[in-house]
Amino acid sequence: MSMTVLRPGLLTCIQDLGRSGHAADGIGRSGPLDEVAARLANALTGNAQDAAMLEISLHGPSLRFDTAVTVALTGGLVDGRIDGRPVASWRPCAIGAGGVLDLGAVRHGARAYLAVAGGIAVDPVLGSRATDLHAGLGPFGGRALLAGDRLAIGPAQPLRLDSRWSLDPQPWLDPASGEPIALIRGRHFDALTPGARAALWSTRWRISASSDRVGFRIDGATLALREAIEAVSEPVAPGTLQLPPGGRPIALMAEHPTTGGYPRIGQIAAVDLPRLAQLRPGDAFSFEETDVDTAQARYLWRERRLAALIAAIGERLR
Repeated sequence: MSMTVLRPGLLTCIQDLGRSGHAADGIGRSGPLDEVAARLANALTGNAQDAAMLEISLHGPSLRFDTAVTVALTGGLVDGRIDGRPVASWRPCAIGAGGVLDLGAVRHGARAYLAVAGGIAVDPVLGSRATDLHAGLGPFGGRALLAGDRLAIGPAQPLRLDSRWSLDPQPWLDPASGEPIALIRGRHFDALTPGARAALWSTRWRISASSDRVGFRIDGATLALREAIEAVSEPVAPGTLQLPPGGRPIALMAEHPTTGGYPRIGQIAAVDLPRLAQLRPGDAFSFEETDVDTAQARYLWRERRLAALIAAIGERLR
């Protein structure tokens, strides 16, 4: 079983939940920018949570399947068609042998996730099928998909499909809600000038067009330090908010380096990273201060809800 890329889209790459355990060797985790949407796409096709799927940025691909498959689209809402017929997001959909899935613009969000029952069966690299575009690591030499690429599909369990239900994306996808992004004070927060500290919370920030999977550059106020810092390169994580010399912050994302030497003025709460990932270049947002205990409590509450939903999906598909 396989699918062929007829048109690759703007930036489409294979992702699973990422490769862990290699940071000491300078190799990052990569994986999906919106992990929640990726996990739900796999749940809707009966896959394991870490099965490989496609991450689609802003505009999707066209794919032909050589055998009948079940697919699911989550994340940003996509204009898509199966053999010319509109396809719904956030529910499992059947595609017949020889069928073509044509995905257009991602709207109401920036990234969509396409899972195929059985998962994409490419060879793992260092224990993962995730693509790290910056490092050139993963399937197809760590590059985005190109027209003509052929992707094997793994064996799938029989699923019970029912066209009468779909997931409500609202709890998991709401980039236009205006809700602030929770930020914990970083190690170098107190090194900011008083004016910069105030601006960090009061500014309406915007995602820069120069953002990528390594990090989101954010435009707004120019932040200054009270004095230059001789920073030692230290471990960083997804959501670390760094301040380069130009004074415009960078929020590190899935393909971030394992260490960094810029001042770390904040840490975005992990629970809010999927919402940040669904913002498009030019979209505005603000930061709201939180603490570690609150951020962890929100994360655990989300994980309990997500686990219950994934279990319910599994019951419906059996």
